[in-house]
Parts: sequence; C-alpha cells; structure tokens
Amino acid sequence: MIKLSKRLQAVADLVSEGSRVCDVGTDHGYIPIYLVGIHKIPSALAMDVNEGPLLRAKEHIAAQNMTDAVSTRRSDGLKALLPDEADSVVIAGMGGGLMIRILEESAGKLSTIRELILQPQSDIALVRKYIRTHGFAIVAQDMVYEDGKYYVMFRCVHADMCENGLSGEEKPDAGNLALYDRYGRQLIEAKHPVLVDFLKKEETQLIQIQSSLEKTEKTDAILSRQNEVSEKLQMIEQAREEMLASCSVEK
Repeated sequence: MIKLSKRLQAVADLVSEGSRVCDVGTDHGYIPIYLVGIHKIPSALAMDVNEGPLLRAKEHIAAQNMTDAVSTRRSDGLKALLPDEADSVVIAGMGGGLMIRILEESAGKLSTIRELILQPQSDIALVRKYIRTHGFAIVAQDMVYEDGKYYVMFRCVHADMCENGLSGEEKPDAGNLALYDRYGRQLIEAKHPVLVDFLKKEETQLIQIQSSLEKTEKTDAILSRQNEVSEKLQMIEQAREEMLASCSVEK
C-alpha cells in the first residue's frame, strides 16, 4: 500500500467516503491509488495536462492492480471531465492562480460536483475568496507543516447546502471575511496548532521587516509597505483574539 506524505494524507482525509474522485494534476496518481486501496472510494479518475505524469500514474496504478478502479486521462484542468462522472474533485499541489483559472474555466461542470478538495500552494486567501464568492463554501480545513513548508487544504461544498443547514455552519460576519480568507475560519476556531505556529513565525518576520523599514528613508513606496506590514500584524492579533473568543465559548 502506498504511504502518502503528510500533505497528501491531509488532502485524502478530506475526501468524503464513497465518492467518485477526479484528481486534477494527479502527478504520480498517489491520492486516487491510496483512496481506492483503503476502500474509502469505489473509483477514481487521475487527470493531468502532461503525458509524463500520466505515464507515471499508469505505472503506479498497474503496480497496485487497480486498473479497473483507477483510470487516467489527459486533460487541461477539468476540460476532459464528462458530465456526472465524478462526485469529488481534488486539486492539490499547484499555485492558487492556476487553481482559480481551472475552476473558472470549468464553472459549468461544477454544478454536478458535490465537493471540492483544494490545496493551493500560493495565493491561499485569493482561493478562499474565490470559493465563497462563486457559489461554494468551505466547511472543513486542515493545515500541516512538512519539509519546512506550511500547507493548507480545505473541503468545499455548494453554498446552498450550507444555507439548508447541512453543514452546521453559521455565516461569518462581513467584517471577518478578510481574516477568514487569510487564515481560515475553521483553523482559527479550532485553534489549530499548526496555524498557531505559523502565526508566531509570520509575526516574527513582519516585526523584523517593520524594524528595517523604520530605518529606511520614507518614500511613498516605503510608507505603503509600512502600512501593509502594520495591517498584517493587526490581522494576526485579530486571529489570536478570535482564538481566545473560541476558548471562552467552549468554557
């Protein structure tokens, strides 16, 4: 059985049991192989825009005797996905801008998709914002630290499912949207230990930048950068205050 990295394991854990999975940018095909191997899902479609990764995925699928359950297909994003062919779409290990482009170009196909499992490598706040402004809502999040990097992954469902009460989530206050886009509502409310560690390191870096800027000649660019750093530090403090508020509610 394939053993996933910590990052990929966290992604796989968010997939709903029994789903037909489409893994976009599958690379080695590890997530579909793993999910079928533990009998969490019945079948999967491993897709990639490049032939090389697909060949590697095919080799790994064959080595695990899963050719009947896991198929491969060359596709630019979700363009080659057929109607009603998958319940869950997994997009992991790519930049947030590319992820948004893939979702935007295949928006019409997402109406029949029950969930999106996303793990952007960059522009995480932009991806969260795109999700909440394009008919989906984030209902679960996780965060891991591996090989010197922080990774965030989240599960998204159609927003009307939340409105019907299926998610058990309350809608966030408008004033907190920027905070939740940046750090993740569920991660804040859970006082996720990896997020706590990330906030400490980010704060240290920002304070160092702030100190350096204070010694620099005040041009418009420097003043703008100082304001940006100050706003980020304020947001870190706001995230901590929310964590404390969550502690109070639990008590």
